[in-house]
Amino acid sequence: MSGIRPPLDLLIAAPRGFCAGVDRAIRIVELAIEKYGAPVYVRHEIVHNKFVVDTLKAQGAIFVDELDQVPDDVPVVFSAHGVPKAVPAKAAERGLEYLDATCPLVSKVHRQAERLVSAGRHILFIGHAGHPEVIGTFGQVPEGAMTLVEDVEGAESVSPPDPTNLAFLTQTTLSVDDTAATLAVLKRRFPDILAPGPDDICYATSNRQGAVKAIAEQCDFMLVIGAPNSSNSLRLVEVAERSGKPARLVQRAADLDFAWLEGARTVGVTAGASAPEVLVRELVTRIAERYEVTEREVETVAEKVVFKLPRGLEAA
Repeated sequence: MSGIRPPLDLLIAAPRGFCAGVDRAIRIVELAIEKYGAPVYVRHEIVHNKFVVDTLKAQGAIFVDELDQVPDDVPVVFSAHGVPKAVPAKAAERGLEYLDATCPLVSKVHRQAERLVSAGRHILFIGHAGHPEVIGTFGQVPEGAMTLVEDVEGAESVSPPDPTNLAFLTQTTLSVDDTAATLAVLKRRFPDILAPGPDDICYATSNRQGAVKAIAEQCDFMLVIGAPNSSNSLRLVEVAERSGKPARLVQRAADLDFAWLEGARTVGVTAGASAPEVLVRELVTRIAERYEVTEREVETVAEKVVFKLPRGLEAA
């Protein structure tokens, strides 16, 4: 067989895969199981990745959609995407021990929202309706204090209560380019809109999109490992397509259709922030079944971010 495998160059984007917030969230669940014993309940998928969720289930995590499904006297973990304030309040009311695995960069947006609203500003929030992170951020402030803006069209049509007293915030996992375009419209329509600080799009989202841009021009096709409900993974597919290259999202190596690669000489591979490196290796191994693979990692920036664990878990 080996003699007839066609050659294929694989460009592996770096950074890719797990970010510091995802690493921390998964570790919180693992340490909670060590500390309290199984089962430990987790409200919502801890991160948007089936492989990660299934691995934690095997260790003793039970995933539920709502707090009502958590029995009394067992610990519960809140997912990396963040939760509305009402959720920890309800957990405390029931006397549940809870651990908050919200990514610190999402928590930062939560605190900004509170500060802006208490200063009397109305917030235009750039994000995707129904995403857990958006639901969590809206749940930090009184109803009506924020308006969701999903895209450029939404930015053109939004009519806030007091156009002279606005601020904006954004979901952390958006497309850098899309957000810039949406923001440009808001700034044109509302010149006094307050930018609360540096961009809220997280370092990992920006870095992974930058890494895809850096290799896309050299590739004939891009493969992105990630879940269909993972915002940052879907954005990586869009970034590749905007660079003029066909791209596909795959959850596992088994999802690869070799027909996609026909005629390709160079294929780019990356992974969303909630996809573990083991899935990248699995995909490369599967491609190597049919191709004589030459692999090269292209690093655009080195990531050294680490987030501290919650107090009481470091010792576990």
